[in-house]
Parts: sequence; structure tokens; C-alpha cells
Amino acid sequence: MKKSIETKLIHAGEPKPRVAGAVAMPIFQSAMFEYAGPEDEVRYIRYSNNPNQLVLQEKLAALENAENAIVTSSGMAAISSALLSVLQPGDHLLAQNCLYGGTHKLATTLLSELGITVDFIDASDPSSWDDALTPRTKAIYVETITNPMIEVGELEAASDFARSHGIVSLIDNTFASPINFRPSEWGFDISIHSATKYLNGHSDIVAGVAIGSDEMISPIRKRVTQLGGSLDPHACYLLHRGLKTLALRVERQNQAATVLAQVLEDHPAVARVNYAGLASSPSHERAARYLDGYGGMLSFEIEGDGVAVTSFMQALEIPVPAPSLGSVETLIVQPAQTSHVSLSPEERAVAGVTDGLVRVSVGIESVDDLVADFVQALDAIPKAAAV
Repeated sequence: MKKSIETKLIHAGEPKPRVAGAVAMPIFQSAMFEYAGPEDEVRYIRYSNNPNQLVLQEKLAALENAENAIVTSSGMAAISSALLSVLQPGDHLLAQNCLYGGTHKLATTLLSELGITVDFIDASDPSSWDDALTPRTKAIYVETITNPMIEVGELEAASDFARSHGIVSLIDNTFASPINFRPSEWGFDISIHSATKYLNGHSDIVAGVAIGSDEMISPIRKRVTQLGGSLDPHACYLLHRGLKTLALRVERQNQAATVLAQVLEDHPAVARVNYAGLASSPSHERAARYLDGYGGMLSFEIEGDGVAVTSFMQALEIPVPAPSLGSVETLIVQPAQTSHVSLSPEERAVAGVTDGLVRVSVGIESVDDLVADFVQALDAIPKAAAV
């Protein structure tokens, strides 16, 4: 029987029979397990084969209709382990030109130090990718919805390009979540999430996951084991629990973000709104083609100087100013000061990350309350600052 993703969130990967009849998966807070001899598997937390890890990994793979998954201690642990499993010194990577700041810094520092070269490409212009290809190119890396410009590239073209050139396709699916996009269905080899965000959804753990075929996940698992990036059983338990409401949360966040983006676009104090669900977005057609929902992330620029942005941020009552996303709370940041602070001013300018850019992760509060709060905060901007 083919099951919907809503049903998989609750039932996929659960042990049969359930452990001692427990409906909720117990926490196996044990670093190691008894070893029965040469025919037995060595079970140890760092090997990611603790019962909590195994159940969670099976569930996450099922959500994206993939064969396997490996959970990690953070999103960056998943990203770095995945890249280091497919790249070695002398290799070349094609990466989208607007990435999460941590990923961009990894590509331009550690990979460079290891002798791996990187070229950045426009994900919306497949015709330009061949020019960046070299005999040493081994992988292409993109984001489903970019951080923080909320752009959607030619996703299917990226996986097709990788397949036609015999390279590996990786995609950061954090902003979309499996509810809005399932990379394996579009031909991607490896899907990566910061599970801290939508997958967990409750602002209380840091975690990551890489999802793909057995062939792709096996070397990533080895890297995670070597680098010590496994996820603790208690964090696995919290992520497992958070996943069960993912569909409900994301559906509400999709709807609320669309409403808020439309209101912001119509407000005179807002210069530009970045949200793929808006008809005015350059990514709208691609987002409608690939995504089942436009997501709960948006960003926008406020008219005026730094005083205007500061005034707006201070006048807000509901959003929490905190450097994360995907939670039940609405979270708000200035990317130039948080997610992209590690980039140079020149790199931020290329990525479109200005000092006046504000990123919003819409939570599950009343959308009417959120709209009213954003409007009153925008209305409170001093006229002199908004000029």
C-alpha cells in the first residue's frame, strides 16, 4: 500500500513490534551495546546505529522516497560530510552563487585548503553551466530555495546536468522540507537538511541529515563516523517527535508566508519582497513547477537607511530576533549580521545581502496577528529614516 507523506511522518521507520509496547519510541541513552561476537554488529553511537538513530534514519529516507539516510550533529556536519565524500584534492565543484553563509565559507576556505576548486554558477541559467565545467568537475551543489534571497533555480536541469556529465548532484532542501519538495523524485543524488529547522521545528536541538541511495549514503556515513559527527540519541528522540507534526506546521507556514508577503509587497515602506509565491518574483514560475508549496521563508528590504531598519525591528512584538528558522515561533534576522556575517562585504553584495535586508521565518501564530504586527512596525518607521 502506497502511503502519503502525512502517514509516513507518523508511522514510517517505527519498530515492529514496538519496544515493550511503547507507542512513543523510547530514548536509548546508551553509548554502546553488548557485543555477541564476530557475527554480531558492533553498535556504538558514533557509528550511527543506536536504535534511536536507526528508526529516525529510516523515517527520514521514507519521507523523500529514498533508500537511506544518515543523521548528523548539525546541518553543517551533513553538508561537510557529504561534500567530503564525493570530492578529493584536485577535484572541482560547481556551486550555486547564492548559498547559506556557512556553506559558502566552507566552499571558499576548507575545500580550497584541501585543494578542491569551486566555481559559482547562476542556478537559473543552465546555458551557462557548460562554460564552468572542467575535466575535474565531480559535483554540482544547489539549494531548493536559497538563503536568504528566496530564489528557486532550474532544479530539474541541475540534476539532469549532473547525470549527463557523470557528476554527483547535491541539494540543500532545508528551506523547502520534504513537504514542499522531495529531491529524489527530481533525480538528485543527495539531499541535505539542517534538521534544526523545519524537520524538528521547535527551536530545541541542532541536527542535520543527508538522504539518498544506499550507494551515496554509505561513503557519507563513513565520513560522519570518521569525523565524529553523529547525532546523540536524545536529540534523535526530539527530532523524531518534532517530525510527526511537520506536515501540519509547513502547511500553515506556507499559507501564512504567502499572506504576509503580499501585505509587505503592498506596503509603501517596503522596497522589495523576496518570496517565490509572489507573481512578481523572478522565481515564481520555477517554484510553481517544482514545489508543492512556496515555503515559510521570505525576505524583504525596507526603504530608507539603517535607522529605518532598526526602528522596524524594535517595534515588532511577535517575531523573535534569533538566528535560525523553521520553528513554530516566527523568527526574524538581518542576514548581514547573522547567517552571512562570515562573508566579506564584497561577497555579500554579490549575493544581494544588503544591510537593509530582513529575513523572516514565519511561524504558526495567527496570520492576522502577524500581519497586524508587521504593519504597525512598518508604520512606526520615522519618516526621515524612510526617505
